[in-house]
Amino acid sequence: MARLPRLTVPGYPHHIIQRGNNRQAIFTGTADYELLLSLIDEHARKQRVAVHGYVLMSNHFHLLATPETEEGIPQMMQAIGRRYVRNFNLRHARTGTLWEGRYRSTLIQAERHLLACMVYMDLNPVRASMVTDPEDYRWSSHQHYIGRRADKLITPHPLYWELGNTPFARDEAYLALVRSGISDKEKQALTESAMRGWALGEPDYVADLQRRTARRVLRAQAGRPKAIKAD
Repeated sequence: MARLPRLTVPGYPHHIIQRGNNRQAIFTGTADYELLLSLIDEHARKQRVAVHGYVLMSNHFHLLATPETEEGIPQMMQAIGRRYVRNFNLRHARTGTLWEGRYRSTLIQAERHLLACMVYMDLNPVRASMVTDPEDYRWSSHQHYIGRRADKLITPHPLYWELGNTPFARDEAYLALVRSGISDKEKQALTESAMRGWALGEPDYVADLQRRTARRVLRAQAGRPKAIKAD
């Protein structure tokens, strides 16, 4: 069966996941994490992609981003992937692939899922038992959103600005969201939509989205899909 093209539409938030091949580590130390972040920053700016959030895990990473053009995210991810692997292989004297195929992504309805997606990413290191508090994890955008540091990579989505009238109020409101967490159902929906490439949102949102692209935005109703293990 022919593979569907990725679902990408300018002006909409996209949840992106890139995994290491066979779940292998894609970072071995600070220099690798810093390299990937610098590449994301460089190519997001070059391709006019606003990055709202991220988390770099040991064997995969997530991005939440809105492109200005249809080709913005594909070109950004292609450039990041190629340059990172080339540098990683040179630095660690290795050859061969690093990624588990192409990156996965989909569109999410901002009003319904954007802040939940940010919380989902921030809590990934906690779920993986890497830290007990997301504030202690260096390689995510969480510290930026709670006022611990300024991250030049981040462009907050308008929904974040609506959390409060002052920086302190927004920091506190966002921290409260993270501490409240998200349901297992929401976590599974965010994971499966990105991994399968189907839009995540309410019927009106999905219908509007379908009018903006020739690519199918939902799978055909032909049986119950298997669950994908969340990360």
